[in-house]
Amino acid sequence: MAEASRTSEARRDAVFGRWVIFSPARSRRPTDLKSHGPANPSPGPGDSNAPKPSCPFCLGRESECAPEIFRVPAPDASSPWRIRVIENLFPALRRDVEPPAPEEGEEPVGTGECAVRGFGFHDVVIETPGHDLRLWDLDAEGVGDVLLAYARRVRQLAEHPAVKYVQVFKNHGASAGASMAHSHSQMIGTPFVPPSVTSRLNCMKEVFERSGKCSLCEIQCKDILVSETRNFSAIVPFAASYPFEIWIIPREHSSFFHEIDQDKVLDLGSMLKNILEKLCKQLNDPPFNYMIHSAPFGLSSSCIPYTHWFLQIVPQLSVTGGFEMGSGCYINPAFPEDAAKILREIDCSI
Repeated sequence: MAEASRTSEARRDAVFGRWVIFSPARSRRPTDLKSHGPANPSPGPGDSNAPKPSCPFCLGRESECAPEIFRVPAPDASSPWRIRVIENLFPALRRDVEPPAPEEGEEPVGTGECAVRGFGFHDVVIETPGHDLRLWDLDAEGVGDVLLAYARRVRQLAEHPAVKYVQVFKNHGASAGASMAHSHSQMIGTPFVPPSVTSRLNCMKEVFERSGKCSLCEIQCKDILVSETRNFSAIVPFAASYPFEIWIIPREHSSFFHEIDQDKVLDLGSMLKNILEKLCKQLNDPPFNYMIHSAPFGLSSSCIPYTHWFLQIVPQLSVTGGFEMGSGCYINPAFPEDAAKILREIDCSI
């Protein structure tokens, strides 16, 4: 369908169960959607790697950080480390608190409200020693090493009996929630399965019970495809909640991100680097968030056929308003097919 002939359309997402209204009248052409200013005005390859005066994530300032959990060594003698995984100095949940008893919070009584102790894990992944390097400035192997660090830490947290779910996420840019400019990501291990995870699994279960197929294995529409490798597909989802939202999906059915192997992680690192480069080039280095949606620990074997992990990237190009907050529906000014076509055609080699 030609861009000029688009009219408003409502679509329901088959993974999160959300309704999204596509309203091209609320913006100019999709190619005009850009960030008003880069997320980090100064960073980029080739800049000084010297420690910044106030950045504890920089090489040489390790003693200013919270305790280190582990580090990934650099491939040569240029640095004592390539990646560091540390405790968050200002954690949302605390690892030194007594975990709630298994039955706490599971059966709300009375008004339905309940409270449990704020136990959990909140960690930071420092992706590079260089202050002015962004994740996609690393080579594919470097991005893959960051992903392997995520998987390694998630496996460690899975061994704790009180941790039910780990959310891995990255905030890039202050308006996307990043408090530090130095490239990093985070993960939070919770003593409960978050409601959005339960909702996602229930929605995918409904699709499976109707069709006998996994809703993410069945995505085959070429109009929403951005790029594809042997192991992964990158799409603008059919009912994208946000303009230029991207999902990177394993082509082989897989429920748990932390089970990814070395071969696939290098492929994923290459694709993630390429997609972030495309978004940066097309959208003027926008603030963004990415999240890895995996299965909760202890998932029943009966849920495996419809539970499929994926990585979601959300550029921050619009503001969530009262309609979205009140209704749970989203308004997207860019049709997925148009956004996917624009991103497909971007050549990051020039």
